[in-house]
Amino acid sequence: MGDLIQLKDEGNKHFQAGEIDQAIECYTSAIKLCKDKKVLAVIHRNRAACYLKKENYASAAADASKAIDVDAADIKALYRRCQALEKLGKLDMAFKDVQRCATIEPKNKTFLETLRRLGAEIQAKLKTTFSTDSRVQNMFDILMDDEVEKDKREKAANNLIVLAREDAGAERIFQNNGVPFLMNMMETGKPEMILAGVRTLSGMCTGHKARAMAIIHTVCIDKMCSIMAVDNEEIALATCNLFQCINDSLTGSDKRIYGKEEALILDTSKDLKAILLSLLEMVSSKKVSGHGRDQALNLLTKNVPRKDKKEQDHTKTLFTVDHGLRKILKVCGQVPDLPDQLPMTDNTQLIASVLLSKLYDDFKCDPERDNFRDICDEYIKSKFDPKDMDKNIHAINTISGLLQGPFEVGNAMVGRQGVMEMMVALCGSEREVDQLVAVEALIHAASKMSRASFIITNGVSLLKEMYKKTKNEKIKIRSLVGLCKLGSAGGDDYSMRQFAEGSTEKLAKQCRKWLCNPQIDTRTRKWAIEGLAYLTNDADVKDDFVEDEPAMKAMFELAKSQDKTILYAVACTLVNCTNSYDKKDIIPELVQLAKFSKQHVPEPHPKDKKDFIDKRVKRMLKAGITSALTVMVKADNSILTDQTKEMLARVFLALSLDAKDRGIIVAQGGGKALIPLALEGTKDGKVKACHALAKIASISNPEIAFPGERVYEVVRPLVTLLNTERDGMENFEALKGLTNLAGFSDKLRIKIVKEKALPEIENYMFEQHDQIRQAATECMCNLVTCKEVQERYMQDGNDKLKLLVLLCGEEDDTLQIAAAGALAMLTAAQKTLCTKMTLVSTQWLEILQRLCLHDNPNIQHRGLVIVYNMLDSDDSELAKKLIECEMLEILTVIGKAEDNPKRQQVIDVARTCLIKAMDLGLIKRFSTES
Repeated sequence: MGDLIQLKDEGNKHFQAGEIDQAIECYTSAIKLCKDKKVLAVIHRNRAACYLKKENYASAAADASKAIDVDAADIKALYRRCQALEKLGKLDMAFKDVQRCATIEPKNKTFLETLRRLGAEIQAKLKTTFSTDSRVQNMFDILMDDEVEKDKREKAANNLIVLAREDAGAERIFQNNGVPFLMNMMETGKPEMILAGVRTLSGMCTGHKARAMAIIHTVCIDKMCSIMAVDNEEIALATCNLFQCINDSLTGSDKRIYGKEEALILDTSKDLKAILLSLLEMVSSKKVSGHGRDQALNLLTKNVPRKDKKEQDHTKTLFTVDHGLRKILKVCGQVPDLPDQLPMTDNTQLIASVLLSKLYDDFKCDPERDNFRDICDEYIKSKFDPKDMDKNIHAINTISGLLQGPFEVGNAMVGRQGVMEMMVALCGSEREVDQLVAVEALIHAASKMSRASFIITNGVSLLKEMYKKTKNEKIKIRSLVGLCKLGSAGGDDYSMRQFAEGSTEKLAKQCRKWLCNPQIDTRTRKWAIEGLAYLTNDADVKDDFVEDEPAMKAMFELAKSQDKTILYAVACTLVNCTNSYDKKDIIPELVQLAKFSKQHVPEPHPKDKKDFIDKRVKRMLKAGITSALTVMVKADNSILTDQTKEMLARVFLALSLDAKDRGIIVAQGGGKALIPLALEGTKDGKVKACHALAKIASISNPEIAFPGERVYEVVRPLVTLLNTERDGMENFEALKGLTNLAGFSDKLRIKIVKEKALPEIENYMFEQHDQIRQAATECMCNLVTCKEVQERYMQDGNDKLKLLVLLCGEEDDTLQIAAAGALAMLTAAQKTLCTKMTLVSTQWLEILQRLCLHDNPNIQHRGLVIVYNMLDSDDSELAKKLIECEMLEILTVIGKAEDNPKRQQVIDVARTCLIKAMDLGLIKRFSTES
């Protein structure tokens, strides 16, 4: 029993100290030990108060209910449950609880006020509900009346979509027989009606498991698939979003709580399995449009592989491989130039390759990978047929798809007997389509040095021959890209060039020429960028390309086109031109040792020095690189792979290194574009994007750089850079960015606090590095107006206030301004800190006097404000102590000074301090007898 009471008392102490998590731990431990019902009720009631503070309203209501079960008149538990239920939107239940409280204590003003307020809210809600009913019916009538003007029907459709995004509106539509009505709308076949219907259904499914289930069974999965299959990109995208909303609701990915209907849903696995099978069926169906196929593949990519490898369940991946791998391979093998192929967009095959890669990465063991390879091997073997060339090129194209996806599997397929020979034989075929497929496969197969060496030996002469003889521009460009890829096998190592001096520049010049030719189709021109992606490893090529503004602009325009398969090549080219790839540090001693032992030493190109890189960056900014990057970031998520995102983040960081260039990046929307890159992608990519964001946030007006609600999304990426794993420059620039944001608005300061940045910022105030310590102190100076920050300084048992006082005594002016500014604001907001300040350090008076005598007016002004706050602190002993020391003389000298515009602020504060001292009766006004 002793342990139980001790845990309960400790919980109470933690709660009073604001240490809510520790209080919850103590109460939870006490609940496990407690056998007495009455004591248990009190502990549950106390824990309910903790959960209210943590905004965990469901748990607060549950705990309060347990206390009420023991004592129905427990007024504290009743009111706490009322507060929790109100926050959960259950106003009628909350009203009943506070009504019981008011019956027990009829004179309690808090209960009466809550009763009045909840009554008014319930009335307003009822009024809204009835008006919503009539609005829904009115919109239905307008939409189904063909005689109503088109503009009015479109407006009604949009209103219905907006209404469905709110839970009350979605429920009214559902209750008013809305789903059958929406189905009738979609049956009209009019694109605008289909879109409105699908988008309204999406709103109704979002975060609501019961409605999502009902809509699946009313509309039917097959019907939704047939809508997504139509040849209309907008409708396909909208239906894809509907499927995603349904998936998130049924799997619980959407965490919102919408009442008791959660308990009614027992098993969603059958519906999820049915959706998965239907999507796999769509992948290889000839009845599905290219846009529909893209969205089916996108949904599989997003929802089948595990998002977090810590999750154990990967059965969806294994199920997809067993039931759909051959269908996905069929998509990879399609050759658009042949008859009787599946309808596809420019992006379909790449999306399929990305899906294959994600599935392969999701496997846990070698037998699963072996099974994947065996299915691929069997599928490709089944397509090889000496008598049917179309089947052969389908097999080779499938290998190309694997090489762009799970390269390890594609590489294994290339190594199978006869495959490479088949590629070489197809290059010599008379049919141009055979040559196209073979050359593309050779290019993809040469991505590894081991394969490149084979092709250099066997295929370079063949590629050169095709390049010289063919009159088909498509084959010519692809042959050239093959040569480009082989020519760049040494990377940026100047001493490892594969071809003769000047050859790569000639190849690049030809690529630029094709790139700038608008008469060549986009699909073919993109291969010119592929060539440049390889050739720009050479600094001479980089420099020539960046000097060629029309070529750069042509590449940027292609990056904005509908064909998104180009993004990876553009990103590679930009990374090369900005030198933003990872570079190994060259240690001179090791270089000398390597030369002595006659080992190969990589040599950087003379044009890869900083001044050349800076010039290239300036030219690219002038040509409009930022607007191209912002469009690329908005690309479909499956095509914009994590590797591509990382490259785009690297380019952004390289562009933002010079503070003078950041204005251009902001003006062209670069600030907004960086936010998604900072939140999703590879670990390195997210860090680079966060760093670029920090650079922009540190000197830009947040309202312009990140308009609207976007500015609040910037805080978390910056806070992640405060991690001690990050380097000093990243820490410093994150602190500068947060300082700028914290000085902008109170809402941003609260957001920074909520993201748990305070402990990290406080740690950096202890940092030995002068600039980091200064940046952290400046950030804290902008945050101290927050109530929560002030409370941290008021807590006992820490050195936070002591550190601030000691920082005021440092020699660095900027650091002193920040520390003294923070101290001035804290002592003004919380009078108890004036007294506490004198207890944390014996040097406080000496430091304060030095501030007041400082020759920098900004520092002096802050020191004098602190003195005034101490005189105004209601601590008469402290005020007396200040006036009895040299401080009175300091104030008198400053106060008696003649008015001076440059120091007037300082003089005025000193005079205000003297007047305050007189008001307190500590000094008397000096007067002379006449």
